[in-house]
Amino acid sequence: MSVTAVPLRPIAKGSLTKLWVGIGLLAAAGVGAAWYSTSAQVAMATPPAEFLASNAKRSDVKTTPSGLQYQVIREGNGPRATAQDVVLVDYDGKLANGQTFDASARHGGPATLPVGGLIPGWVEGLQLMNQGAKYRFWIPPELGYGPQGAGDGVIPPNALLIFDVDLQAIMPRQAMMGMGGMGGGGMGAPHGEMPAGAIGQ
Repeated sequence: MSVTAVPLRPIAKGSLTKLWVGIGLLAAAGVGAAWYSTSAQVAMATPPAEFLASNAKRSDVKTTPSGLQYQVIREGNGPRATAQDVVLVDYDGKLANGQTFDASARHGGPATLPVGGLIPGWVEGLQLMNQGAKYRFWIPPELGYGPQGAGDGVIPPNALLIFDVDLQAIMPRQAMMGMGGMGGGGMGAPHGEMPAGAIGQ
């Protein structure tokens, strides 16, 4: 009785090399994924004050007296926003581990928001920007959602928030109140609602 009808053939040298290269790539990918996961966990475990102290040492990061940190990605050349204005912004909000918790793209595009009706980090940050500017903000918990967090656990208590904000247009609140469909009530993102996770007080 024959054990097998198909003779076993030795692996050709080139194929063996490819096999080991493939194994090496898989191992590297696994190490990379593990490193990313670990670094994300470390970032979330790092106290916000410690993260911000380290971040403040970067030459391209500025810190305001309140503790808000920002980086100018692109300067604008239009008017500067005030607390009484309504702004049209594209934004992307992340936690310290890089996870996006809210973004204007999730709500259909740029959001229309009242500067004075947002979390303190946004109120201060938007007033640093000229129309057309894009900034990155690092918002400490006391200028964000503090010990209560937000979004039914989406934003944990005492979370550092990182926002990329593109300020596309500025309008006085009075002008917006006169526009049809806005009704002069609570301003929000397109579709009449505040972004799900992120920036209302």
